[in-house]
Amino acid sequence: MASIHLLHGLSPTTPKALALPRFRTSTIATRSLSFPKPKSKTITCMSSGTPTPATDRLISAVSYTLPFFNSLQYGRYLFLQFPKLGLLFEPLLPLLGLYRSIPYSSFVAFFALYLGVVRNPSFSHYARFNAMQAVTLDVLLVLPLLVQRIFSPGQAGLGF
Repeated sequence: MASIHLLHGLSPTTPKALALPRFRTSTIATRSLSFPKPKSKTITCMSSGTPTPATDRLISAVSYTLPFFNSLQYGRYLFLQFPKLGLLFEPLLPLLGLYRSIPYSSFVAFFALYLGVVRNPSFSHYARFNAMQAVTLDVLLVLPLLVQRIFSPGQAGLGF
């Protein structure tokens, strides 16, 4: 009985009941199959659309060695658990040994990167941006080390 009330408003002659959606078949039938074009080589471009020179890309990549060298100390537990992972970093050990043997090398490298690249307008924005990212990463990597040194007293305790 409830269904009779629902169907009462519709009759077979009502245009709404007879109208079916019409599809545009002409555009579907006339389109030809096209295959995607092969992708071109990836080129790193600046915002102006010109390719980034290789020297700027090299400066940008080298600037990330500062946070990389300072972040290796956080991976010591990973290297102890997976010794074969340390084999990947073995070619970098002489350079890392030189970096760690010079006193205040991290401090000097930080200011050399900041004052020499980031603040130097003769470098492109691409190189300056990546150098600033590396400096920011380096600062963020030092913060947990400072917190650890503040909250974990040495072997003598708090000094009393």
